Amino acid sequence: MDNYEASPEEVGHGGNTIALFLGLYLLILAFFILLVSISSLEKIKSEAVMDSLTSTFQTLLPPTTNLTQFQAKEGDVLAGMRFQEQVTGLFATSIQVAKIEIVQPGRQMRILLPTNSLFHTEEARFRESQQALLDRVVASLSSRPPGIRFDMEFLVGSPYTGGKSLPIGLTLELKRAGTFAREMMARGAPPDSIAVGLRPGDPEDITIKFFTRIIDEDALRFEDSKGQSRPEAASP
Repeated sequence: MDNYEASPEEVGHGGNTIALFLGLYLLILAFFILLVSISSLEKIKSEAVMDSLTSTFQTLLPPTTNLTQFQAKEGDVLAGMRFQEQVTGLFATSIQVAKIEIVQPGRQMRILLPTNSLFHTEEARFRESQQALLDRVVASLSSRPPGIRFDMEFLVGSPYTGGKSLPIGLTLELKRAGTFAREMMARGAPPDSIAVGLRPGDPEDITIKFFTRIIDEDALRFEDSKGQSRPEAASP
């Protein structure tokens, strides 16, 4: 009873169990090795694709432009498009508009409207019913994201006088342009964002242009113009 010896069947059964576990272990090990190989291959493929895209965009963009700058400019355009959508909504719901035109998405838009929708007939007096519209326009112009500014041009149509010259006297059209500027300034509009004047055309038409401008680009353009206009000193 004390000297028990395993039968050949029990020994064989234990060997089969060990072989089974060993086979499962090798199978799982091979599976994980395959997963690691696939992930490494996908990583290499991804890096190759990114390198290809980077080299392609570096070829298309100017030498001084990198992908980070390109993404920043894309963000500026999106900010300008949101501004255009906001302005479109303001005018479309508040006033009689003849036409709203997106000249350049995210950069420039133009609004055409009849003069009498803003001013009393044959007067330079602004309509009281449109005071709220001016408040909302000023708020939109003042909401400048960092590095961006929104500009506005208010142009009243005027006929030519003496050939192809706009009038220089204090005409009704010029008075209306001045009234609009004073109304905007009184509401706190950024002084550098407002420009008013006359344009050749029907006095019954008003054209309003909105621009999205990058402040850095404006400064760079100004510096370039200064450098081009200043001649180099001649050597003695």
